[in-house]
Order: sequence, then C-alpha cells, then structure tokens
Amino acid sequence: MRFDLTDLQLFLHVHEAGTITAGAQRSHLSLAAASERIRGMEDLLGLPLLLRTRHGVQPTPAGQTLLHHARTVLQQMECLRGELNAYGAGLQGQVRVLCNTAALSEYLPQALSSFLHRFPAISVDLEERLSHEIVDALRAGLCDIGVVSDWADLAGLTTFAFRQDPLALVVPLDHRLAAQRSITLAQVLDCEFVGLVQGAALQEHIAQQARRLGRPLHYRVRVRSFETVCRMVGLGIGVGIVPQAAAIRHARSARIKRLALSDDWAARQLLLCVRQGERLSPHAQQLVEHVLAEPRA
Repeated sequence: MRFDLTDLQLFLHVHEAGTITAGAQRSHLSLAAASERIRGMEDLLGLPLLLRTRHGVQPTPAGQTLLHHARTVLQQMECLRGELNAYGAGLQGQVRVLCNTAALSEYLPQALSSFLHRFPAISVDLEERLSHEIVDALRAGLCDIGVVSDWADLAGLTTFAFRQDPLALVVPLDHRLAAQRSITLAQVLDCEFVGLVQGAALQEHIAQQARRLGRPLHYRVRVRSFETVCRMVGLGIGVGIVPQAAAIRHARSARIKRLALSDDWAARQLLLCVRQGERLSPHAQQLVEHVLAEPRA
C-alpha cells in the first residue's frame, strides 16, 4: 500500500468539504486529478472509500479508518516540521482554530496579533463557528484548538479557562427599561432587536434561546459587529444582546445602557479546548500557551 501525503491531505479535505470538487479546490488540484487520486486509492485497496450521492460524499467504514490514520500521519508531519523549524529557515507551520463570535470579536484578536508577531513562521487559520459545531469538529480532528462557551458538550476534550464572557442587554439611554439593573430574555421578547448578521454564532445561540421560550426575535436590522449593534441601539433602532465586555467598551460612545441578563445561559465562560490525550503540534502548543498567558483586560 503506497499513499503519499498529497493523497492523505486530499482525502481529509474531501471529507471536511463534503464533495470531491470542494476537496480538490482546498488541495489546489483539478477535479480530474483529485478524482483520479481517490480512484487510485480505492483500486489499490480493492474497496470503496467514499459513498457518492447527489448531495456529496461520505466515508465508508474503510474510509473512516483511513481518515483516522490520515489525521495521525499529517499531525505527525506537522510536529516534524515544527521541531525542525528551529534548525532551518523557511519551514512554516499552520494552526487551525475555531471560535465563537465573542472570542473572535472581543478576546482573540489581541492575543493572536502578539502571537503572530512573536512567531512569524506560523500562520493561523481562524474561523467562526457555533460552540456545538466547534466541539464536534475538535473530536473529529478537523481543527487543532477551539474556543467555546462552557455550555457546550465537552466530552473527550481537555479544557482551559479562557475568559469570563457574560452577556448583557443594551438599550438606549431613554428606553423604558433603562432604569433596571437586570432582566431576562423573556421580558424583552416583545422588543425590536438589533442583531448580528445571519450565521453569526452568538446570534444563532440567542435566537435558539428565544425559540425555547416559544417566540422568535423580531429584528429591525442585522449588522456585522458588536460595535455597530451598540451604535444602532444608541440611535433608538431597538435593543441588542452583546458580550458585557463589548457593552462596557462602547457604552459612552454609543450612548447605551447595559442591563445584566439574569438567564443561566447568559452567564457564560469561554473555554479553550483541545482533544483529550492527543499530542499537539509544537506550533499549536505554542499558541495555546501564548493565548492562556495573555494578560486579561
């Protein structure tokens, strides 16, 4: 059996992307070349590795076994590159990080900025996801590090406390609720909301909590950042829910009032997570240590 690293990386990309076409694009291969490589692997083994359907591909039991070993081999190669990097210039490592909206907007930029300046040979692939998607991706070996809310299912993961991240309701200074100190989501479901754009991990989480109460959120406008949410709220467009850190930072400039959300799900802690019992690449380990040592504002 002779698979090369390109074969293994391609098969992993096809699995992650869900189609051979998208997997070929991630691997910088033509569709014809990618298809030929996968057929070659299947011919060599004498059995199918992928189930092909109209909606994409899924690994067969043999394909699942190949995925497991492909991840192991590629992670070992990343470890090798990282360890050899101390002896020669030009080798570069990459760390794949998935995080939720609050981590991406409020806490990770500063830590990643200082890390990338300190380690110029390492790049970081950073993507926003919902917390439950991140823990699933970690367990499946689709990323190296995750930053999630503590309400996610953390089975099979090693976790580290990262930041306290309670959520707050923000309202205009002259709003009828501005005199209150705390509130629940149920008490404001009749309000019009300024929310984040569709697909934003935090907004999907908030909308899910509203659905559990039996009523959807009514959005007046949806925007791309916590700062813009706060500014639009201050202009009287509606109310919004943002991390407390964002509410405090923009309170004066946006002219908003912050109310503590007393729902249990709003008292969040962000956790940094890695797969349990698995050795990280040197690059990923350096990033974990750097982020956890970063001073907290």
